[in-house]
Amino acid sequence: MKHRELTNPKNVKFKDLLKICEEYFGEYRISGDHYIFRMPWAGDPYVNLQPDKKNSKMAKPYQVKQVLRAIRKIEENEHGND
Repeated sequence: MKHRELTNPKNVKFKDLLKICEEYFGEYRISGDHYIFRMPWAGDPYVNLQPDKKNSKMAKPYQVKQVLRAIRKIEENEHGND
């Protein structure tokens, strides 16, 4: 699954979101049921993921949106450096 396929934040599997985050953000650390990715900028330096409590196979919609914002920011920085 590519990040552009994350069109419906309410219908994203946690494992798919985790895989996308690994591709864009690298390794994560785990604290309890939280998967924490470090961002390459200051101010908001982490993306924190955890499975939805109601359905542990699904990602939380607000976290999907957070990941999409972080990916856009990375892509904007890459294109701005061309």
